Amino acid sequence: MSLSSKSLAIVYHSAYGHTAKVASFIAQGAKQAGITVHCMNIEQVDWEILDQADAIVLGCPTYMGSLTSALKQFMEQSSKRWLARTWQGKLAAGFTNGGGLSGDKLAVLQQINLFAMQHGMLWAGLPFMPTGRSSQDINRMSSFLGLMTQSDNAPAEITPPEGDLETAARFGEHLALLLKRLN
Repeated sequence: MSLSSKSLAIVYHSAYGHTAKVASFIAQGAKQAGITVHCMNIEQVDWEILDQADAIVLGCPTYMGSLTSALKQFMEQSSKRWLARTWQGKLAAGFTNGGGLSGDKLAVLQQINLFAMQHGMLWAGLPFMPTGRSSQDINRMSSFLGLMTQSDNAPAEITPPEGDLETAARFGEHLALLLKRLN
């Protein structure tokens, strides 16, 4: 399979649908900026697409202050690519969603970041200044290492809130524009 235009692959784990929803908004933002996007649940990883993508974005819920075992298993399964340096030089980014405002989401982003650094990837953070702390605001959790979103204990149809989803879409656009700048 050959990917002719710049492409971004989003790999996520989502047990209840909230993180999948965030991934879809990241994808939407990147697509609107003219980038080919491949969005895949952790259970349906296409390694060939990941190997050919220009950027890989990883995301999962924050569980007990850590990433999920499903994402960790994916990381371990990438060891042959790590040894071969297959993903070296690709753009990388991360996102996480959790029920609490903190819940130690930063620890998840740090784990994803370290994984990307192990692969020799180039990390792209979240460059947006917080506009406030309401559910309508951009980057309301003041995260800069990657995207943090928060879901109340409610169905994915009504949470994460609008501001978090708008931040996710802008994050996707930001990543797409970075890819266009990198040659």
